[in-house]
Amino acid sequence: MPELPEVETSRRGIAPHIEGRKVERVTVRDARLRWPVPSNLPALIEGQELLEVARRGKYLLLRFASGSVLMHLGMSGNVRIVSSKTKLLKHDHVDIAFAGGKILRLNDPRRFGAVLWTSEPVEVHPLISHLGPEPLSEDFTAELLYQRSRKRTQAVKTFIMDSRIVVGVGNIYANEALFKAGIRPTKPAGKVSRAAYAVLFDEIRQVLSKAIKQGGTTLRDFVGGDGKPGYFKQELTVYGRGGEPCVVCEKPLKEVRLGQRSTVYCTDCQK
Repeated sequence: MPELPEVETSRRGIAPHIEGRKVERVTVRDARLRWPVPSNLPALIEGQELLEVARRGKYLLLRFASGSVLMHLGMSGNVRIVSSKTKLLKHDHVDIAFAGGKILRLNDPRRFGAVLWTSEPVEVHPLISHLGPEPLSEDFTAELLYQRSRKRTQAVKTFIMDSRIVVGVGNIYANEALFKAGIRPTKPAGKVSRAAYAVLFDEIRQVLSKAIKQGGTTLRDFVGGDGKPGYFKQELTVYGRGGEPCVVCEKPLKEVRLGQRSTVYCTDCQK
């Protein structure tokens, strides 16, 4: 699934091509995404100028004067900038064509993504309003992690992946940050010390920042807005490496299922 670095990479890739341009045409080839694409979407945004391409959590936000389009890439979706001459691919479900010939195209093989509209502030939308702070913003702090973790018995990995606590720390980056912080992912969140959360806070931000700079992590279907893959996969220290030697102590990494997600850690380096 595209996680925060992949979505942010997509945002940065598409924004320069379409911000400030008017929508000329909206083509919906298959409206059957996770939620149906609004049938009146063309009438809502055709002729309008796109003011900004923003992001909240894993949602891309196309902001117009009258409202916003919320886009989610689902399990395997991607957005890319193409021209009218670009050959259609299977699962190219939605096109938003802009003045100047640029087309924002959503491809979603599993159709778990979304293209929705809201005329209200996106902050109050039901899919957005419950989200915690952005991990690279000033609203996210080590003290926040520590205070919200008190008396929680859930595993710390599950805790930091809860979008109500902090958005965008998906499975890949939770594995990596916990390894670098030396914290065992199965440890109860309430048992992690304030000092350990300070280290984990720094590692979450560093791992996500580095992943964004490298264009995200390409594992299956993800490509950025420019159509190029991400390269952070080459930097992974634990995720996807169960049974392989730890990069620090060389002991075989242990892989378990935690919250129905693959979890890999070092039994020596992570306490």
